[in-house]
Amino acid sequence: MTRPRLRAPELIGKGGWLNTGDRSLSLAELRGKIVVLDFWTFCCINCLHVLDELRELEEKYADVVVIIGVHSPKFVHETDHDAVVAAVERYDVRHPVLDDPELATWSRYTVRAWPTLVVVDPEGYIVAQLSGEGHGHGLDSLLTELVTVHQAKGTLRRDDGPYVAPPTPATELRFPGKIIHWPGGGYLVSDSKHHSLALIVADGAVSARIGTGQRGRADGPATVAQFSEPQGLCVLPPAVTAAVGYDVVVADTVNHLLRGLDSGSGEVRTVAGTGSQWRPGSPTSGQALDVALSSPWDLGWFEDRLAIAMAGIHQLWAFDPLTGTVEVLAGTGNEGLKDGPAADAWLAQPSGLAVDPGGLDTPGRGQTLWIADSEVSALRRLQLGALVTEVGAGLFDFGHRDGPADQALLQHPLGVCVLPDSSIAILDTYNGAARRFDPASGEVSTLASGLAEPSGAVVDGDRLVVVESAAHALTSVPLGSAATRTSASAYRTKRPPTELAPGPLRLEVPFVPPAGQKLDDREGPASRLVVSASPPELLTSGAGAGTDLTRELVIAADVPAGVLHIAAMAASCDQEAEFAACHVHQQDWGVPVTITPGGATELVLPLRGSP
Repeated sequence: MTRPRLRAPELIGKGGWLNTGDRSLSLAELRGKIVVLDFWTFCCINCLHVLDELRELEEKYADVVVIIGVHSPKFVHETDHDAVVAAVERYDVRHPVLDDPELATWSRYTVRAWPTLVVVDPEGYIVAQLSGEGHGHGLDSLLTELVTVHQAKGTLRRDDGPYVAPPTPATELRFPGKIIHWPGGGYLVSDSKHHSLALIVADGAVSARIGTGQRGRADGPATVAQFSEPQGLCVLPPAVTAAVGYDVVVADTVNHLLRGLDSGSGEVRTVAGTGSQWRPGSPTSGQALDVALSSPWDLGWFEDRLAIAMAGIHQLWAFDPLTGTVEVLAGTGNEGLKDGPAADAWLAQPSGLAVDPGGLDTPGRGQTLWIADSEVSALRRLQLGALVTEVGAGLFDFGHRDGPADQALLQHPLGVCVLPDSSIAILDTYNGAARRFDPASGEVSTLASGLAEPSGAVVDGDRLVVVESAAHALTSVPLGSAATRTSASAYRTKRPPTELAPGPLRLEVPFVPPAGQKLDDREGPASRLVVSASPPELLTSGAGAGTDLTRELVIAADVPAGVLHIAAMAASCDQEAEFAACHVHQQDWGVPVTITPGGATELVLPLRGSP
């Protein structure tokens, strides 16, 4: 039986429109265009990956396709309209964006995850819903098909889209990310929006740049080298530098690379990564230039190797410059807050690293790698092969609360820094604060507030030099003054929970291969489904990993609420090709649920499907 066609609901959002010249848009006025709705939020690394996947399609289909970002916030900070405006510029979004702080359009489209793409045909009907990332090739095929069909029907309109580029203020730094002490004096700052590295001398001025300032990927001298939104920086030990010929490593985030920099000559070389984004099934160890990376965000010299905050796949990796190899350091790749042995632990978009080497002098202690684990709003540490959470409650709990660490709350921190007394400065980005965790007392306090998205810092004498990313500046925070206690605030992500009935629940993750593709089962099952719950008692049965994209779960009757964690992956390849290209589609869902009699007994989460 043919399903009825579903008319796309109109777009509403109290935050208004960006990138339209202050004009509101409607689906009705876009009739004749293919519309791709991108439900995203700027904290989400998977959403940023989708923005990159969409760039090529925006150019290819510029006269027939209109991409509209529907900004649907997870964190309180993301409901601030000015923060959304900044994020649209920061991530170079070149299409209209609807700011939907109350998730009104999200609810109309029954979206359940970031990111989600919804395709609307020129007649105003929904033709596809795609969750997660990795859909670029399939979306390309679908758009080609829709263009052909509606060109023949006479329902396709070709003209310029509604995007209007906003003015961009000229500042010396633009959304800087991380900072280190420059080997020759001063500071080196990753000037992310300028796609370059800036050398800052003592008076705060930029004295030199490494990189052309244009988004790209090129090795060579400082005036030739190119980066794409670089973030983390780390100085190598002198003995390692003498052996490898470079002394600074750069996390070239959007290029998915590590770059080596010789601070003396300014020469840049690629030292790890292939330039392609890591996908499930790809190698996780081997020669560094043969293994793909995924959004490396920060770096730290830990236990004689370079630790990498691999934000894109929720892991920590290690790079050994002497052997030129990489391997996983911690994390399974599942997104969440789970402590334990490094190989079994879960992380969630780790974005800041700092190393306390003091443990080398304490028998049995070992070095400590401190981690700003942003999506779970947590401060964590890796020590003696185990991952431990010091501050943080999970994916959907956050706030600004000082006090004992087991009660304190953060909001999407992006940076950490070890202070002279071995306490830890936390760049609590979405709270606009620099916080302090004292491992000796287990207390969290606030060093400074009113900062504009602080993302990195270094200690310089009696002050903390903080990167205020959204203020495009460096700020000094005195360390001599006493830290303060703030008034408490606590929040939960305001996503509408899904009401489920206790007892049997059928979980289905529909996946339809793109046109011209088939499931790729040449080397085993083409799909994978992993299910867990917080608290674990929410699921009486059905947790674990399997290859079927449907599963029978049993929901406990005595747990009133929780979160279902569902990770799905499906692989497809071209049908008619001598050397078939293969594509991986993936998504992690964290579905808040309440358990109530009369709730749903089926949960459908499309990975790639039609309404």
